Amino acid sequence: MFNAVVVSVLVIVVLSLLRINVIFALIAAAVTAGLIAGLPLTETVSTMIEGMSGQMETALSYVLLGMFAVMIARSNITAILVKNLIRVLGGKRSILLVTIAFVASLSQNAIPVHIAFIPILIPPLLGLFNRMKIDRRAVASALTFGLQAPYIMIPAGFGLIYHGIVAREMAKNGMPVDVSLFPKAMLIPGIGMVLGLFVALFITYRKGRKYINKEDMFASSSKEEENVSFTSRHMLTLVAIASALGVQLWTESLVIGTLTGILLMFAFRVVRWKDGDDVVQRGVAMMGFIAFVMLLASGYASVLQETGAVKELVSASGDMLKSNQLLAAAMMLLVGLLITMGIGSSFGTVPIIAAIYVPLCSELGFSVLATAALVGTAGALGDAGSPASDSTLGPTSGLNADGQHHHIWDTCVPTFLHYNIPLFVFGLIAAMIL
Repeated sequence: MFNAVVVSVLVIVVLSLLRINVIFALIAAAVTAGLIAGLPLTETVSTMIEGMSGQMETALSYVLLGMFAVMIARSNITAILVKNLIRVLGGKRSILLVTIAFVASLSQNAIPVHIAFIPILIPPLLGLFNRMKIDRRAVASALTFGLQAPYIMIPAGFGLIYHGIVAREMAKNGMPVDVSLFPKAMLIPGIGMVLGLFVALFITYRKGRKYINKEDMFASSSKEEENVSFTSRHMLTLVAIASALGVQLWTESLVIGTLTGILLMFAFRVVRWKDGDDVVQRGVAMMGFIAFVMLLASGYASVLQETGAVKELVSASGDMLKSNQLLAAAMMLLVGLLITMGIGSSFGTVPIIAAIYVPLCSELGFSVLATAALVGTAGALGDAGSPASDSTLGPTSGLNADGQHHHIWDTCVPTFLHYNIPLFVFGLIAAMIL
């Protein structure tokens, strides 16, 4: 119980639930982990600071995305989007939420931009959500589903990467598996996530929720929405967006892709150079928080690695569970949840747990498919609901553009309840029947 991972994750959870900003919670967790492991305070802090460099590119990408989103909003093309959505959807709340989940899913596989679409698509829709009295917790649930479920179930884009990591780590630890079989192994846990999505959208958050309509950089008045028409300025904006996406996919760099879009917006004079200061300030205000949390999460993960607490936790759980399949499977999933909740990365969790759990599964008589389901689900558990995961930070960055969406209580808690619990239960079922 006094393992540095367990205690520090509890620190993050408790402080976050008490509405203490996640930045302070992450710093407190890193210091707690270091002190429990016997590291001097100065060494813990220096390790955390050095580890922050691991997410520097991601942080810069998010800040640039914020600036690009502000530029797109200034073109007023978002008013056309809102106008057409109002005409097509009207009061069709369910269709709108399912569409958002579908678009988010495409960002993982068909067009692998991950959370890059959120600051561009979601803030302009906040006014529409307010009119339809949509509970933003439902929107957060739809977005997080789209950011996580596809890479669990679908072998394309980020899903292909995740499946490849699990297959490679299983083979490295003595249990080769054909990567083409992985979707079959993860089908049952994936069904759990689909069930969680429908419970969130159509049961838990079906009732309306009132928000204050605020005029901001994304808001257009009803009159503007009615009178807006497509112009050459909007066409140039679309060219800049398409170019940013194309360059990102070509170079595999979100930074280069976003910079391309920003420079084209200036070059096309959709946004004037003299407005650059305002664009930067608003962009940083929108995405600076998520960028800094990602940096701190990387620093916290480095402290955990320095202490060796993650490997100790995995090894200790493995030593305890050498006779009971059901108990062993439950403990593996629980440890995976704790690790991913802390470091916020499913992809980074798999290599850590596979080294112990694959040999243990072999010893306990789990099949190859059951082992793949256990390792894949244990890695994915905690991505939803983690205060430091981009699967929760991304939705918050868009939904909180007007300051009315709380990261912990409106994104992390709903997604934890609706996705981690079904993943745990259905992952356990998969391990026992495959």
